[in-house]
Amino acid sequence: MIKNALLVFIGGGFGSVLRFLISKALNKQAFPIPYGTLTVNILGSLILGFILGMALKNDSLNNASNFLLSVGFCGGFTTFSTFAFENQALFRSGDYVHFAIYAFGSLILGLLAVTLGVFLTKFT
Repeated sequence: MIKNALLVFIGGGFGSVLRFLISKALNKQAFPIPYGTLTVNILGSLILGFILGMALKNDSLNNASNFLLSVGFCGGFTTFSTFAFENQALFRSGDYVHFAIYAFGSLILGLLAVTLGVFLTKFT
């Protein structure tokens, strides 16, 4: 239990720092849609799909690397709370078009990215 918690802590730290750097590089005030958050959430979904697809393929869902990478890294890398806050801000400002594009685009692209990640494991 302590080992798994430590793995999640380490992976989450790396994921959070990488998310911060990517978001700061891509979230510019001139763009109505927060591309940094969108990018990390879609990329994180792709990575998570690949990791879990590999774990299912190798029947190793409970190993240490899954705690480090899926729960830790991907959990720290992606961010639902920021996504929700940014959507709320777009909605509150009356920017309903960008709100809809960001909200539904994130959902659809996220699901497609997880599916693609799992699909890619068939070729490894």
